Amino acid sequence: MNSNDLLPYLLSGVIIPSGSLFAQKASPSGTEKPNIIYILADDLGYGDLSCYGQKKFQTPHIDSLAAQGMKFTSHYAGCTVSAPSRASLMTGLHTGHTPIRGNKGENTPYGTFDSSLPSLFVTVAECLKKQNYTTGCVGKWGMGGPGTQGHPNNQGFDYFYGHLSQLDAHFYYPEYLFENEKKIELNKQFYSQDLFLEKASRFITDNKNKPFFLYFAVTIPHAELVVPEEYASKYAGKFEDEPWGKPGGQHYGYTPHKHASFAGMIDRLDGDVGKIRQLLKDLGIDRNTLIIFTSDNGPHKEGGADPDFFNSGGGYKGYKRDLYEGGIRVPMIACWPGKITSGKHCDHPSAFWDFLPTACEISGASLPENIDGISYLPSLLGKKQKKHPYLYWEFHEYNGTQAVRMGKWKAIRLKASGNPDAPIELYDLNNDPGETRNVAAQHQDIVRKMDQLLREAHQEDPEWPFFNN
Repeated sequence: MNSNDLLPYLLSGVIIPSGSLFAQKASPSGTEKPNIIYILADDLGYGDLSCYGQKKFQTPHIDSLAAQGMKFTSHYAGCTVSAPSRASLMTGLHTGHTPIRGNKGENTPYGTFDSSLPSLFVTVAECLKKQNYTTGCVGKWGMGGPGTQGHPNNQGFDYFYGHLSQLDAHFYYPEYLFENEKKIELNKQFYSQDLFLEKASRFITDNKNKPFFLYFAVTIPHAELVVPEEYASKYAGKFEDEPWGKPGGQHYGYTPHKHASFAGMIDRLDGDVGKIRQLLKDLGIDRNTLIIFTSDNGPHKEGGADPDFFNSGGGYKGYKRDLYEGGIRVPMIACWPGKITSGKHCDHPSAFWDFLPTACEISGASLPENIDGISYLPSLLGKKQKKHPYLYWEFHEYNGTQAVRMGKWKAIRLKASGNPDAPIELYDLNNDPGETRNVAAQHQDIVRKMDQLLREAHQEDPEWPFFNN
């Protein structure tokens, strides 16, 4: 089934606010307010792109984005699993302060959905709406179901299409998706990424004459390894591989081999990035659009995924659900023609909670109070960048883990839930980026400082007990 076959279905019942044509006054970045497209892959590792070292397949469109923009080498996800990472992205807070600190469901009159983002927390979409941006979210949300405070329409997004539930987002031929609060029955007949690309393209096209923010939160390469045959078949026979499924089988996808399917999924994502960029050029708005591409956490080992085979972690230790570098250091590319110098690398340590203040500075929006993020717009524009005194994460599974990075030093505290005095591992990332040598015994003065930061950065939340567990 091709895009032309899908189009009549996709366009039925679409609700995208047209609004009035907003005047675009100059922003502090010295340009008309740019469009912002934030593309978030799901469980894509640091090493899953050829511009970050992937050797077994190529990602030419994303590589081109990096070649024409800036590649960040020390960028971090908000957490090592989806919901808290996305909450950090939306609120500008690290996981010691976010209202969602783990993947946890809650019951609603509509069924079980993920923890709901409370309305009292200001999101990046709400900030941009105050600057006359039209806002859309396409893909995976995972921070509140229908009828809750956390639904994207209640969190600053004019338009939503995709998965409200993370559990549903594990599957690429879903039973249903949501358009705003309307449930769209699909009966496993459509590949979700086909729908996401169509809806994202429609949103861009309908809002081309005014500033917009598109949060394009795709699900590739998360969970089951399923991709249409045209993508997986390109890699059939390339890898020595055990069979992993049957074409047209349980998932209605093409999963002959797990390695070919994984490579095909990344190939599909890469091609869609290219299609989005071509659409911007065709509409004549590419030079006034900032594209950011990244991933919500490190690579996973679910559904047959094999991060060791592909070196998905890029040589860093750990996977999804670890706070070692492999679980939280992610690729991040920013491209803004005429503003970001082509082919630049940036080693400024930054994190998801920096996106909100960056978007605020670009648009001229006021910052919410008490956020943890620092705008990385100066880095994008080649100007002097303010640095974080430290970066902090906490993870509430596996008996609780904390991590903090301060300059070259990285501290990890395992089994910290209910035990703030658990031992601290210390790594020198400059000399040991793979975190292979725990040097805590040789640097007790640094360990004491890290211990202080691990205690101060965490704010206890009754919904997410940690030290008081």
